[in-house]
Amino acid sequence: MKDAIIILCGGGPAPGMNTVVCSVTKTFLSHGFRVIGLHGGYSGLFSKEPETEDLDFAKADAYFNRGGSYLRMSRFKPTDQDFEKNFNLDLFQGNNVKLLVTVGGDDTASTANRIAKFLEAKHYPIHNIHVPKTIDNDLPLPDNTPTFGFNSAKDEGAHLARTAYEDARTSGNWLLISAMGRSAGHLALGIGEATHCPMTIIPEMFNKTEITVEKIINLTISAIVKRKILGINYGTVVVAEGVFHDLAAEDIKATGVSMTYDEHGHPELGKISKAVLFNDILDKKFKELGMKIKTRPMEIGYDVRCQDPIAYDLTYCSELAMGVYELYEKGETGCMVFVGSDGEARPLYLKDLQNAEGKIPPRRVAIDGGTAHNYYSYICHYITPADYEAAKKYLPNPEAYDFKKILGW
Repeated sequence: MKDAIIILCGGGPAPGMNTVVCSVTKTFLSHGFRVIGLHGGYSGLFSKEPETEDLDFAKADAYFNRGGSYLRMSRFKPTDQDFEKNFNLDLFQGNNVKLLVTVGGDDTASTANRIAKFLEAKHYPIHNIHVPKTIDNDLPLPDNTPTFGFNSAKDEGAHLARTAYEDARTSGNWLLISAMGRSAGHLALGIGEATHCPMTIIPEMFNKTEITVEKIINLTISAIVKRKILGINYGTVVVAEGVFHDLAAEDIKATGVSMTYDEHGHPELGKISKAVLFNDILDKKFKELGMKIKTRPMEIGYDVRCQDPIAYDLTYCSELAMGVYELYEKGETGCMVFVGSDGEARPLYLKDLQNAEGKIPPRRVAIDGGTAHNYYSYICHYITPADYEAAKKYLPNPEAYDFKKILGW
């Protein structure tokens, strides 16, 4: 029986999923391996009836440059009981599987770490290598190397935000854009900088103060009023969705915005548009201040996850896939494949990346780094002490909308 590998994809899709899977397929096929695709993410590893199919060159060649994921994905997270009672060892032994390749973000990587420990503890002769993906760009890769999918998502997100900015300019209004990024603001900041958005709000900005609804709203009004002072009556504001997830439940409730709550009294933010939530709260503040500003909500997220990958990710994902084979040939396991600017594949051992809970922590925007510093220093628009007198035309207390005072910078 041929040596075989199994590939699965976990979490949500990102541009380049098919490129990785199909490039891994082509590479291992060319070295005489059988390649098995596992549908349903990690759920297939803990099922007695996993849905699998053999991947051949024809399938790989037809799908490698397409968006989406040929292998159906899931966010299934195995429990400790699943590992002890439901791990499908027969799937590996019956198919002579030598390597498990997992493709996914921080949650998938954390589960890959658990699997690596499990395989080692059980002395099962199965290697596992993880390929880091996420449009959030929040896996801790060295040298600020992006995760695959990020650049393609940013490219399309910037395209959408550019059209929104032009709509704002043409119509004389403001577009409020919520961008995906639950724990980090890389995508939002990337879109904001690429489109010269006058205000981008990300969780990392609040490194010296807590995130509150009032601060989010005041940062937005700071940009709007600054532009009024400059004679510009339009613009966009990009907000990372993680900003809202970091809010205290009581703070959101106090806004009076209608939404549903779970059995613990927490607002069910996953069920609503963050852009609509943002727009509704801001509209209440405009009425309180007597400001007549037209705003429109816009969401960027699901529409960029399954687009075709740009050339950067087509190349990068191919290199990651070939790197998987190189690491396997060297006997590596329990690692994440890393390909730097030199094109060389190196292992990042999952156990070295884990935190005290055994999870892979997200990489956040370096708020004091060059990218963030330059954007907030030279592109972003906001009120400073020099604007207080002019801002009194619109605001009774301009100092409350001073960008640096709001953030404690």
